[in-house]
Amino acid sequence: MKRRVIAIMLGMVCACSMVGCGAPKEVSIDKCDKGNPMVADNQNITYGGDPSVLVDGDTVYLYTGHDASTDEEVGKSIYNIPEYLCYSSTDMVNWKEEGIVMSMSDVKWDSNDSSAWASQVMKHTDPSDGKDKYYLYYCSWDKTGKQCIGVAVSDSPTGKFEDIGQPLVKSTVTKPNTSTFNDIDPTAWIETDEDGKEHRYLAWGNGMFFVCELNEDMISITDVNGDGKITNGKVPGEADIITRTDGLEAYTEAPWIYRRSDEKGNYYGDYYLFFAHQWRECMAYATTDDLLEGKWSKTTKIMEPTATSNTNHMAVFDFKGKTYFVYHNGSLPAGSGFRRTACVVELSFNEDGSIDMFEESAVGLDGTISQIKTTDAKSIVCHEPFVNSSADADYPYSNMKIYSQEKADNPKDGQWVIRPGKADSANDTYVSIESENKPGLYINVNSEGKVTLSQDTKANANSAANQTFKTVQGLSDKNGVSFESVAIPGKYLTVENGVLALSEGKDKENATFIVENQQY
Repeated sequence: MKRRVIAIMLGMVCACSMVGCGAPKEVSIDKCDKGNPMVADNQNITYGGDPSVLVDGDTVYLYTGHDASTDEEVGKSIYNIPEYLCYSSTDMVNWKEEGIVMSMSDVKWDSNDSSAWASQVMKHTDPSDGKDKYYLYYCSWDKTGKQCIGVAVSDSPTGKFEDIGQPLVKSTVTKPNTSTFNDIDPTAWIETDEDGKEHRYLAWGNGMFFVCELNEDMISITDVNGDGKITNGKVPGEADIITRTDGLEAYTEAPWIYRRSDEKGNYYGDYYLFFAHQWRECMAYATTDDLLEGKWSKTTKIMEPTATSNTNHMAVFDFKGKTYFVYHNGSLPAGSGFRRTACVVELSFNEDGSIDMFEESAVGLDGTISQIKTTDAKSIVCHEPFVNSSADADYPYSNMKIYSQEKADNPKDGQWVIRPGKADSANDTYVSIESENKPGLYINVNSEGKVTLSQDTKANANSAANQTFKTVQGLSDKNGVSFESVAIPGKYLTVENGVLALSEGKDKENATFIVENQQY
């Protein structure tokens, strides 16, 4: 990853026309309107979780369930997901809205029209006419009150998809069930083996992990033993759907099948099963040499829970020579585990195929990271170090301390993304300052004037003002910048005894900062 360090450039814009008025000059600084989330920002909010990806030629298609829960529904932990949305890109940076690809109101076997849970789209040639078709595997509640796997078909990756009229997998087949939602989160994989035989795998599960093969029509499960019925069991060859939970340590849900490929697109090595791990949901993976009966490797955790969502769901895929990891969090205003948004980072493998732990990222693939330094460059502004908690009671984060110190224990704790101001994104002198490794957490001023790292859980005018600062010419150094609170005008971010606070700016040196950018 190449970086170039850019000292901040201040475009001087006088705040008043009267000479000697005493008001600091307003200045504009470089802001980042790129990076994560992938397809939304603080001003253009569309929530969408459980991301999945299809690569079709030179285009990447991103699919999400449209999170539409109201404040009341969020308070009652109710998912309201009425439809599936699609976005497309040819460069992983610029995304086009493709709209609704399937509405649950068009599905006849489901029990409600607000449960468009996790999905994945696959492309395959229809054997009946030799034309390419697209298959949306998804899950929803049936009329008996249990989750099932469904499938819908389209001639285009952007839909609209038409459901086949009945579930592909019913919970009555995968019994004994441990819950009413064992049968969720489908993932699929298609490849041709060394003998030229095509395999079409479908896998899914919450608390239990199931895998089977599909027939060539992509809308029915292969009857392996030819007994005329689809059964579930643990022995390949005897059962058609194989329960493979044993060996997957703390498997929760959200499986995703992936296999590495060479520069010619030939697959090699073990299969990776990425999945949500523990609670709150971490990201993890295990590998196997055979999806139906191979032994699972030891589970390896690669991402802690996000700072803003209790769940997570990934998509792992290759595009133009790179591997990407898409996940979701609740980093948009009023975001949560019920109002999620898709994010992406590039995924790296070690020589032995293992994957190291990595953090979520606000900057994503193309944003700009900033460091905020004191004028003597001896200290940087950083938030207190913390690992995102596994306890629901610790959320939302609203009171994390922000320091000025020589260096952060974790360098990413001292990295920030300077966003257009939440209170008025059109005002070029307004900024909001987001943590790079805790996306959705911003430098915040509360009603008592205390400065903390906090999530914006309200998404109203007051919360936006609390996380917005006007940039003015440095109070002690015109080559620097000072940050005046929009919520409390006349008060400036100031380092007091090593902690970031608000002051009237009398200590001009400690209220002045140098910002340096690292553009990815």
